[in-house]
Amino acid sequence: MKYYLIAGERSGDFHASHLMRELRGQDTAAEFRYWGGDLMQAEGGELVRHYQELAIMGFLEAATSVLKFRGYLKQCQQDVLAYKPDVLILVDYGGFNMRMAKFAKDKGIKVFYYISPKIWAWNQGRVEQVKARVDKMFVILPFETEFYQKFDYAVDYTGNPTADAVAEFQPTSDFFERNQLDPARPIIAVLPGSRKQEIEEMLHEMIAILPGFQEYQFVVAGVTNLDPNYYRHFERNGIKFLFDQTFDLLSHARAALVTSGTATLETALFGVPQIVCYRTSALSYAIGKMVIKVPYISLVNLIAGHEVVKELIQGDFNARNLLDELRTLLTNAEYQARIETGYAELRAKLGQQQAAKKTAELMVKYLQAG
Repeated sequence: MKYYLIAGERSGDFHASHLMRELRGQDTAAEFRYWGGDLMQAEGGELVRHYQELAIMGFLEAATSVLKFRGYLKQCQQDVLAYKPDVLILVDYGGFNMRMAKFAKDKGIKVFYYISPKIWAWNQGRVEQVKARVDKMFVILPFETEFYQKFDYAVDYTGNPTADAVAEFQPTSDFFERNQLDPARPIIAVLPGSRKQEIEEMLHEMIAILPGFQEYQFVVAGVTNLDPNYYRHFERNGIKFLFDQTFDLLSHARAALVTSGTATLETALFGVPQIVCYRTSALSYAIGKMVIKVPYISLVNLIAGHEVVKELIQGDFNARNLLDELRTLLTNAEYQARIETGYAELRAKLGQQQAAKKTAELMVKYLQAG
């Protein structure tokens, strides 16, 4: 069968690549064409456009890029029609992909969605659009099943691919030596995100507290989809930059400063105490406050259903608060124990289900059943 996939972000590229691998295991005649990234490209098929061109952060930033996105949308629509896939598989990236879902449905193309857009966080009325446009939804967060049930829409919870990836990961034995790190000094992991806009907002503040923690090593998780030279203006004495080694970094870290996103879940699954950080433009934040319907921004707290980790958002995200919170995180044993209890609850809720494999099996089953 012919599969057309759309992943508009780094995390989507990761999850879609695993899904492609499992789809090929279920369907030996599988053909792929996609918008995505390097990981998907490594699985074969044809990459049409890289997600780096699509990465936008915040409501204001998205609004100012309307014309560019309209052009991308038109190109994608024309390409899907020319390819004539058996199914269009959308991976997260709600703003773009929900438009593609409508287009495909109108053209009689079957639509599967892997990793639901976060409509439970804001604009819940869009559930009706999902029901009208998406033939099958495969969700990766346990509470999403109950959310969609409230709107009489049945979805498949296939497990969480991040939980699977962390469970399968084996740390590098020579991590300290290979990266010229001091094994005698504990590591503070700094995860500022993967897009330039969020890194600009987050990283300067995160590394500003370094002088208060001289006994620790601050190690920043860089990403190779950005030019390594980009990180140079963040360089300070005592800070180390590692690229595409996030899991290894987290497996050796004592604590972490993490930009809100999938990385918060990864950090929790490695058992690393963390502070969740987020800041965007003032206008984007003001709009977000009006429309967001959930009490937390981190996946950790959302899945747990209560505060497990501290969230420093917008005005609260500053060097003073970061410094105070990190000191507490590192020295308060009761606080650490409370976080670990929350992490254990999180792992139990997610389970271990080989999400990509289960999703691929169901997708092929549904396609063969017509």
